[in-house]
Order: sequence, then C-alpha cells, then structure tokens
Amino acid sequence: MSHISSRDIDTMNHEQRLRTLEELRDEMLQLRAQQALGGSLSNSGAYKQTRRSIARMLTKISQEENKGDE
Repeated sequence: MSHISSRDIDTMNHEQRLRTLEELRDEMLQLRAQQALGGSLSNSGAYKQTRRSIARMLTKISQEENKGDE
C-alpha cells in the first residue's frame, strides 16, 4: 500500500482516511523494524513513499478539520 496519490485521498471519506492512515502507520512500523534488524528492504523506496503518503493523509485530514471550524 506504500503509495497513495492525492487524487485517491480526495475520493475517500473521513472514516476511510483514518483507517488508511492507521494502515500506513502499521506499514511504516514494519519497515522500521525490518530496517533496524539489519535486513535490506525489498523495495528501497517503500520507506520514503510510505512516509510521504502519511504526510499527504495528515495534511488532508488537517485541512478537512480546519474547514469545519470556519
């Protein structure tokens, strides 16, 4: 699931975004553990893609919350 585009995030509702965010965080935890144990990543770009997808998701959730405050 490493990469999620902004377009995909826009089509999700709030609950789906939160669920996907949890899945991405779990994936990041697994990648960190794999890296810490000295194993090479099967996809060296997966860590970066997952980190960026989490950032995209958090940005969209934050924008959504701020829009509701207005």
